[in-house]
Amino acid sequence: MTKHFTHSLCKSLAVVFLLTVISFTAYAQGIPEDAASISAGATLFSGNCKSCHKIHSESVGPALAGVYDRVPSVDWIKGWVKNSSKVVASGDEYAVAIYEKYKKSQMTAFSSLTDEQILQILSYVKAETIKGPEVAAAPAAAAGGDTGGSAISSTYMNVILVGMVLILILLVIILGFLVSALKRFLDQKELSEEEKELVHSPITLATVTRSNGFIFIVLFLVGSLGFKAVINGLYSIGVQQGYAPKQPIAFSHKLHAGDYEIDCKYCHIGTLKGKSATIPSVNICMNCHRAVKTESPQIKKIWAAADWNAETLTFGPNQKPIEWVRIHNLPDLAYFNHSQHVVVGGIECQTCHGPIETMDVVKQYSLLTMGWCIDCHRKTDIKAEGNAYYDKLQELHNQAKGKDTKMKVEDNGGLECAKCHY
Repeated sequence: MTKHFTHSLCKSLAVVFLLTVISFTAYAQGIPEDAASISAGATLFSGNCKSCHKIHSESVGPALAGVYDRVPSVDWIKGWVKNSSKVVASGDEYAVAIYEKYKKSQMTAFSSLTDEQILQILSYVKAETIKGPEVAAAPAAAAGGDTGGSAISSTYMNVILVGMVLILILLVIILGFLVSALKRFLDQKELSEEEKELVHSPITLATVTRSNGFIFIVLFLVGSLGFKAVINGLYSIGVQQGYAPKQPIAFSHKLHAGDYEIDCKYCHIGTLKGKSATIPSVNICMNCHRAVKTESPQIKKIWAAADWNAETLTFGPNQKPIEWVRIHNLPDLAYFNHSQHVVVGGIECQTCHGPIETMDVVKQYSLLTMGWCIDCHRKTDIKAEGNAYYDKLQELHNQAKGKDTKMKVEDNGGLECAKCHY
């Protein structure tokens, strides 16, 4: 009997162990680990999560490293991602604790994400968790090292100017030798008194400045410089390149788009939907700044505009927009559509706005003139690959110009007047 009991006990323990292993394996295998899933997850994370979450450090929301081990289950994560408000409202203790910890900031509901896509995001998070945080880059060179391209360009221009001055001095010296040699040559000839007087006449500042040649050169230079200044002035009318006005709140694109890598389209949502990029509304700022940098005087200005009470965590009735100063202005006679360029054309923000992720104070980077736009339309290749919108046009282009010729924007009517002036 003892033998039978021992056998039964071992058998039961084996079954429990097997079920435990199977359950653990099933849980672990719920998060795919293949390269394709990790790659797809990286893309999804960048487009949906990156604005509020980092892997190894807190941002607007908690760090996601190892999140699949902290939460009740992977299925819990799916429900939270699709509708966090519903999970909080259900009274789930873990969800309520997160909600309270981050000052009742409501996570955006991603109801459009499928279970497979959420698992792909988790596969990327898991891969980054295993990889660990990146090691900080080596500190920059000490003073006196690389000072950047602008300093190099300035030095280069100074060298050119010094070289030109030296060449000018050398030409004057050579001219003096030539005049001296010519005088000695003429002295050997039989010259009349008038000719001798002309050859040996003293050259003074007064004789030079009164000469017709000198007067002509001066008038020509003054006229040329004046004409150039007038032309430059005419061409600069309406051009605000370099314009960087002071804003009512010191917002740093370098911090947000650069250091925190927040996607431009998270704040400027109009780029995906219509003509204007739109200036972010106060509620977009408050998505993060209910909980982030709450001690900053600049953030207090956002709170004042939103009429936010940090103690009761409620909004008041006296909300008002922030009066941002517009930087990029096109004349009313010109039509420009952001979504056409960003969504259909696949153009990056930096193409027109420059390295925005490096700017503490935003300035107008490009000319934004008609000539600048036309030049871009002549040089830019259309990103037709994988875009069904261009399939028929690409076929016609290949028939007309051959498959090896890239299709430019001008081939799609990008130089027609009515495209921008309707």
